[in-house]
Amino acid sequence: MNNSKAARLVGRVASIMSIAMYVSYIPQIVNNLHGQYGNPVQPLVACINSAFWCAYAMLQTYKDWPVFIANLPGIIFGLITFITALH
Repeated sequence: MNNSKAARLVGRVASIMSIAMYVSYIPQIVNNLHGQYGNPVQPLVACINSAFWCAYAMLQTYKDWPVFIANLPGIIFGLITFITALH
């Protein structure tokens, strides 16, 4: 496997893992909604981090869609988790 194919494979796996990481907030969101509040700081920081990565991806001459797509769920789920963790 050449470096280009390896890089594409690693990029795809990394994107899937990034999305899985942010989707894993769903149980915390459910717990928050049931009154078992989690700490809101980490999901807020994840949301802000993801927003910066999405902005970076869109500011490139050639849009970096894998970076954007991998971080978009971080904005959504991080924000939802943060909001539902506030009590």
